[in-house]
Amino acid sequence: MRQIFPVCLFLLFLTCATTGALAEGIVGLADAAPSEGRSVETDQGYMVPYKMTIPGTEATFEMVPIPGGKFTMGSPDSEEDRQDNEGPQFEVEVAPFWMGKYEVTWAEYKQYMALYGIFKEFEVRKMRPVTDDNVIDAITAPTELYDPSFTFEFGEDPKFPAVTVTQYAARQYTKWVSGTTGHFYRLPSEAEWEYACRAGSTTAYHFGDDPDDLDDYAWYYDNSDDAPHEVGGKKPNPWGLHDIHGNVAEWVIDQLLEDGYEKFDGKSLKAADAIVWPTKLVQRVVKGGSWEDDPENCRSAFRLGSEEEPWKQEDPNLPYSPWWFTSDPTRGIGFRIIRPLKEDIARADKEKFWKADAEDITEGVDNRLQEGRGVLGLVDKDLPNAIKELEKK
Repeated sequence: MRQIFPVCLFLLFLTCATTGALAEGIVGLADAAPSEGRSVETDQGYMVPYKMTIPGTEATFEMVPIPGGKFTMGSPDSEEDRQDNEGPQFEVEVAPFWMGKYEVTWAEYKQYMALYGIFKEFEVRKMRPVTDDNVIDAITAPTELYDPSFTFEFGEDPKFPAVTVTQYAARQYTKWVSGTTGHFYRLPSEAEWEYACRAGSTTAYHFGDDPDDLDDYAWYYDNSDDAPHEVGGKKPNPWGLHDIHGNVAEWVIDQLLEDGYEKFDGKSLKAADAIVWPTKLVQRVVKGGSWEDDPENCRSAFRLGSEEEPWKQEDPNLPYSPWWFTSDPTRGIGFRIIRPLKEDIARADKEKFWKADAEDITEGVDNRLQEGRGVLGLVDKDLPNAIKELEKK
């Protein structure tokens, strides 16, 4: 079955498209095209790689299946260049999910950026008003860049990873993709990210402990020529994830605690119970290292804590923008998305991954909305058609 499955995949997909239902045993292809890569067997059938077009756009993204399993999170005391906040190690059980094959690119993110002007036009024309009854389906679109020369210093190549976006903006992006596709997309938890990065390994990198081998898998300080690169230019890890080390570091959902994983010491947890839900603006965890990092910062267990004022020094706004950073190291920070196999969860549990979760963020967003510099808009499956109607006016 494992050998013949890839050969039959396209025919099975055509059956799905024709009947409007999933073929028996195939998970995740009802409204997407199959793509190359390994399939993963689960209790609910086979998870297969797929390529999704964001509704109403020409932008696409690819998702690869990540099998469920258990792993040891963090780094051992013996790992070279280990930081104190990478321990103590503990066991985590992770449920199956899909993860972005690549980091989110400008081709995708610019479609979200464009919503600012679209939502403003909806307001002017009194189309799709946001009310108390439907505000749960609304997002904020990022305001226009104050200084594009910083964010786009290395160009706007559609295949380059999107950078300088805040964690809040990345969360709202995932809510937009979720609303228009009807699937549950979000940022990964730190445990999910590290599990996917390791791909079954227990070494410093998914390929072993020798940083000299990093050239094959990552853009980092020694080989990047001081710039990010198009996604997918290096070898993937065993589970099909490109640039999981290097190119740009990636947001996860968790807050970084000063004592590392001390609260989890000696425990065996499910991934959902291992999340450190943020309650403060800083520090939030960024994983994977970037094009401007040394090899040790690209290790699977490495954790970078976010900063607010140092990363927004050139922002002329007070409070600072909830959507954008203006200072390094954020030209080396982006994100990738995941979609859990189990999507049928309470709406409130989904919202935890999407909404503003700290008072500073909420105040910053509210201030901009009151001043007319921010905008709310509804995201649902009707949005693409509403945009088309707007273009006719």
